[in-house]
Amino acid sequence: MPEWPEMEYYRNQLAARIAGQPIVGVQVTRPKSINVSSEQFEAELLNRTVWFVERRGKMLVFHLDSGKRLVLHLMLGGLIQFAAADEPTERTVQVAIRFPAGELRFIGLRLGYIHLLTAKETEAQLGKLGPDPFDKRLTLERFTQRFAGKRGTLKSTLVDQHVISGIGNCYADEIAFTAGVRPDAKVTEMEPQTWERLYAAMHEVLTDALNHGGYMEMPLTANDTLIGGYNERCRVYDRGGESCLVCGTTIVQGEIGSRKMFYCPTCQKER
Repeated sequence: MPEWPEMEYYRNQLAARIAGQPIVGVQVTRPKSINVSSEQFEAELLNRTVWFVERRGKMLVFHLDSGKRLVLHLMLGGLIQFAAADEPTERTVQVAIRFPAGELRFIGLRLGYIHLLTAKETEAQLGKLGPDPFDKRLTLERFTQRFAGKRGTLKSTLVDQHVISGIGNCYADEIAFTAGVRPDAKVTEMEPQTWERLYAAMHEVLTDALNHGGYMEMPLTANDTLIGGYNERCRVYDRGGESCLVCGTTIVQGEIGSRKMFYCPTCQKER
């Protein structure tokens, strides 16, 4: 599932392409991917302009000049593509929104969705999300306070979208490695200096991942060569049984609940 770096990458790319652009065509081939009738969806989008594109956690929010929003969550398996209207695709497109500059296609939305909501409905749906990792108000002290009272493991808490929004399986493991703490460390037992390292690691890992297009190879355009570049930079995620790039110890693959976890038993400590 795309996480903070992938969705922020998409936001940057789409903002440059469709912000200020009118919607000139709409096609819905899977009504279950939207929350209103296909007729209403088309009527409320045609000739409307996308003012700007926002990211909230793992979701994108397209602000329309009508005051309404399009809220996109790709979930597992969802894809977005931006292409010329006559450019063919091998995948079935569930929803397509056409702009003068090209067509924005939503593919594989079996679990994901794109919903048309009012501003109030959007806040009701997204208002319970935790702060963004780069929210200027999220100081080290406030970051640490977000975990206060949590009794689970570091990874299970990091991926909780009500605690911090946008972090998922991959980056939770990468952040933990960079901070030198195991993903299965008990939150209640972590030392103060570990929180300092974790806070810094969160910003370091997410920034590096964004600059390299994230770890998932899900290109937005046909000539997108950057997307997925962070996959080769992952230190532990999906590298179980391989040697740690820092110390040479074999990376351990385990499980927390139903989630995989990866860590180096030498570089990462329990607290």
